[in-house]
Amino acid sequence: VQLQASGGGLVQVGETLTLACAASGFSSDDYFIAWFRQAPGKERWGFACIGRTDHNTYYTESVKGRFTIYSSDAKNTVYLKMNDLKPEDTGVYFCAARQGPTQHGCWPYAPGMGHWGKGTLVTVSS
Repeated sequence: VQLQASGGGLVQVGETLTLACAASGFSSDDYFIAWFRQAPGKERWGFACIGRTDHNTYYTESVKGRFTIYSSDAKNTVYLKMNDLKPEDTGVYFCAARQGPTQHGCWPYAPGMGHWGKGTLVTVSS
C-alpha cells in the first residue's frame, strides 16, 4: 500500500487550500482514508475520514463546516479542502489508511491506522 499526500504550501489567513492523497496497492476496496495534522511540538491529530466504497465521512467538531473530505474513485485519490485557514491549522498533514469493513463508519484514530503516507506541510501565515 502506498499513500502520497500533496498540495501543501504557504497560505494567508482566510485562504483555501486543497490537499490530495493518492492511494494505491490495496487488495480490496474495504478501507478508509483519514487525514491527520501534526503541529510543531504536538502529537498527530486525526480530524476527518472517508470510506472508500460508501464515501461516508466523519469530521471532528473543530473542523466541521470548514474542512471537506471527498474522493475520486477514478483517480484513487482523497482530497481535503480547507477553507478559512487559520494560523492554528499550520502543521504537517498526513493521510493514512485502515483496511477492513467500513459499514460502521470510519474513525481517524492514529494507533488504528495501518498505513501512512509522507506528510505535506501547510503553513498559514497571518
